[in-house]
Amino acid sequence: MALPSTARATSLTPPDEPRLARRAWRWLAVLVVVGALHWIAAQWVERHRATLNPSDDEHVPVQVALLQPERIERDPAAAAAAPAQPERQRPRKAVASKPREHVLSALRPAEQAAAASNAASQAAASVPAANAVPASAASGASANDTGSATGNATANAPQAASGVKFSVPPSGDLQYDTFYNGVRNQPGTIHWTSSAESYEMVVSVPLPFVGTFVYSSHGRIDAFGLAPEQYVEKRGRRAEDVSIFNRADHKIAFTRTPTTLPLPDGAQDRFSMVMQLASLVRGDPDAYKPGVTRQFFVVDSDSGENWPVETIGDETIRTAQGYVQTRHFKRLPRREGDLRRIDVWLAPSLGWLPARLVQTEPNGTQFELVWRGKLNTEDGASAAAPAASPDGPANAPASTAPAEEASPGDTPGDTPGDTSGNIKP
Repeated sequence: MALPSTARATSLTPPDEPRLARRAWRWLAVLVVVGALHWIAAQWVERHRATLNPSDDEHVPVQVALLQPERIERDPAAAAAAPAQPERQRPRKAVASKPREHVLSALRPAEQAAAASNAASQAAASVPAANAVPASAASGASANDTGSATGNATANAPQAASGVKFSVPPSGDLQYDTFYNGVRNQPGTIHWTSSAESYEMVVSVPLPFVGTFVYSSHGRIDAFGLAPEQYVEKRGRRAEDVSIFNRADHKIAFTRTPTTLPLPDGAQDRFSMVMQLASLVRGDPDAYKPGVTRQFFVVDSDSGENWPVETIGDETIRTAQGYVQTRHFKRLPRREGDLRRIDVWLAPSLGWLPARLVQTEPNGTQFELVWRGKLNTEDGASAAAPAASPDGPANAPASTAPAEEASPGDTPGDTPGDTSGNIKP
């Protein structure tokens, strides 16, 4: 005879078996769904991983020259007039009807004063004979004034700052295709604003599920080129990391760490360095042959170090609108296991603005920006015009530069009325 407890256990067994079976099938269904979702995600990643420019192990030429930070060649007349202008850090839209190229190169004030003297003499000669005596007196006074101005200009000419040629890119909003670790994301932008005294650069890279990564730099233009005052990194929803360039105390401070660094001349942040390089190349493109390396002291969100950036050579890159001829620059490794790098492709057809930019973090994370084919400049002109030769109109005042200087033949795919900056293959 069975005990009561045994009979009770036997009676509970049949109902428990279907319940366990249903639970097993439920877990199996969950595993199938999770596996399907992972397969879909993998397919999406593979489909979007095809970048416009597959990474190749390019040959790095032998270093032939190492250029240190040095003073730039500046316009003494513009430097003297700069204090009289109202100080502004964020210039608004320019009202000038003609495009203005911010070229910091030496002019010849003696010739300008001589031209002014000739104009004054011609104006005095055109006065009627009845006013001959006053006109002669005025002409004499004008001659004395212009003569003294010429003498002053000649005396001041040797004081003009000499150095490497330097041409700041014009203001504009550049649109880029963005890739995060090889996966295509929403388009990003580089907002660049420049004047003869200051600059601002804002790089925006949107990332799904994380937010937009924003890197901003603003500052002035001094004897060594771009001089950042503040560099800000905003990674998605994280708090901002700020690097402050205190030029009064010659110190660099960080909000991320209490560490301070000495501020050397020509110091850059990781993105102003790109425009500093572009300005130097615009000023003298022929100086940057394969193997020529320029060294920058570059500040990050919590540290700073010297970056040797080497000229790799001329390369053709692929964009959404076709192929663009560029010059490739690469940050060389500093030590064993140094994974941080930056590759910049500057396009002469874009006025030596970056057509492609690849930033690799120390942890291997990679951001890539590839030009989308449109450049909206603030003054209504396309920055796709090539930079002027340092010996040519680039050394003339911007207001006297002819509008026909950038002919259709200089920029493939552009017409005089085309301001889109598109380059056709």
